[in-house]
Amino acid sequence: MRTKNIAATHDSEEHHFELTVDGHLAVLDYTLMGNTIVFTHTGVPVAISGHNPGVKLAQTGLEYARENGLRVKSKCWFVSKYLRRHPEYQDLLK
Repeated sequence: MRTKNIAATHDSEEHHFELTVDGHLAVLDYTLMGNTIVFTHTGVPVAISGHNPGVKLAQTGLEYARENGLRVKSKCWFVSKYLRRHPEYQDLLK
């Protein structure tokens, strides 16, 4: 099972986006600095890494930034790699 049909959710109190696959929780952590969202860490359990939850989390986080008029900065290697491969999000970069 891939994460295509699994929605990632935003937990604003915990400052992360999350999704669960086969009972395993994957998260994308962030901090807010004014009008900039800083992605700090993507945590994906090895048991579900083949399901591409990091991709879904990155997409969700970046779409959240776009919808809320936020600039993006990445301190997370996974999100940085995703941004390099997806030019449609370059306009969000700080």
